[in-house]
Amino acid sequence: MPQIAHPRVVVTRKLPDTVEARMRELFAAQLNEADRRMSRDDLATAMADADVLVPTLTDRIDAELIAGAGPQLKLIANFGNGVDHIDLAAARARGIIVTNTPGVLTDDAADMAMALILAVPRRLSEGERLVRSGDWHGWGPTAMLGRRVSGKALGILGMGRIGQAIAMRARGFGMKVHYQNRKRLPEVVERAVDATWHERLDDMLTEIDVLSVNCSHNPSTHRLIDAGRLELLGRDGYLVNISRGQIVDEPALIAALEKGTIGGAGLDVFAHEPAVDPRLLARPNVVLLPHMASATIEARHATGEKVIANIRMWADGHRPPDQVLEGWA
Repeated sequence: MPQIAHPRVVVTRKLPDTVEARMRELFAAQLNEADRRMSRDDLATAMADADVLVPTLTDRIDAELIAGAGPQLKLIANFGNGVDHIDLAAARARGIIVTNTPGVLTDDAADMAMALILAVPRRLSEGERLVRSGDWHGWGPTAMLGRRVSGKALGILGMGRIGQAIAMRARGFGMKVHYQNRKRLPEVVERAVDATWHERLDDMLTEIDVLSVNCSHNPSTHRLIDAGRLELLGRDGYLVNISRGQIVDEPALIAALEKGTIGGAGLDVFAHEPAVDPRLLARPNVVLLPHMASATIEARHATGEKVIANIRMWADGHRPPDQVLEGWA
């Protein structure tokens, strides 16, 4: 792998000031200080000239864009863990390395998932809106009744770093933990989080009260949580999603919420974000957040540091530490 002393790096979104300052020191960095989302033409221009592209989840880097990239583009250093917005097969075919930033937002995402797991059954968002509206007239024995979390069963779909961190938090709140994964975890890990594995997702759904979606988005998980699986979760069940909106069949979820065949939902991600279906906005039993599970100062700085480390290793002629390999999911 050839060394490149001062690679031309194009960054598609505004990053923390300290991260951008370090990029200016190390690279010939073209930054997006206005934080204007790049158009498809902007991306094509950047990929025609750059040695390294630093995109985020808001940039769809498909096969057509990759095919039009200049021969000098050899690294796509994604700012973030998920790479479902990048056509990995097309990148491999062009000899372009793709890296991501695993592990830097585990605790932040798990904290947010746990916040939603608490907020939805206990109706925190509804209560907050009631106070702000001026329509709250004091405590009453039957007012704002929600569901207890302690003793309930949490199902985790995708028991990676974040899923395991959620499991540890849920145990602290007295929840029983179940999980469904492509592969069963080692017994020592299961014991550490006191979790029960289910080979089939449908079997798990009949055993739980809250489903936390934490798997990656790919063809096999697209709309994985459909009408039938929401029905298995049941009218007293709750859905929490901090992963990708496309994993849940959003129209089916809206229908279940409207019919009362599911108890409620906590959503940090949406199928067509930043657009949010007005029917979700109208549901009182849905907590809606603006894709902020990883939005901590610490996580953003750590993500930037990983991006820089990947670029530096590549520029020095070495394999980047966070290269996305075949079979990533």
